[in-house]
Amino acid sequence: MKLYPTLRYDDPRAAHDWLERALDFESVAVHEGEDGKIQHAEMRWGEDLIMFGAPNEDFPKSPVTVYVTCDDPDAAYAKAKAAGGEITRELVDQDYGSREFAVRDPEGHIWSFGTYEPR
Repeated sequence: MKLYPTLRYDDPRAAHDWLERALDFESVAVHEGEDGKIQHAEMRWGEDLIMFGAPNEDFPKSPVTVYVTCDDPDAAYAKAKAAGGEITRELVDQDYGSREFAVRDPEGHIWSFGTYEPR
């Protein structure tokens, strides 16, 4: 079994572009409606996948925090900050061994990056 975080964005196209540019996510699938707007998108981080689209009656927008493991949080931090990401927790070494930071995306979701691997 796997978990797939699923997010809702008012502007899924802008979210797609920001996730790619600022956080190095790789686009896997983009499904557009007849109006050309993204209805469903999938993006990859390593071997993991997230899905997102616009909020609707069945799936309203809600706050969420996503934790992403990475080998080089310093590089991820620098890239997110250079892309204009709002850093909500500065890069820090935790007492449990993780090096991590958090950034808010343009629509308010918090992305936390660190070396800690939940197992």
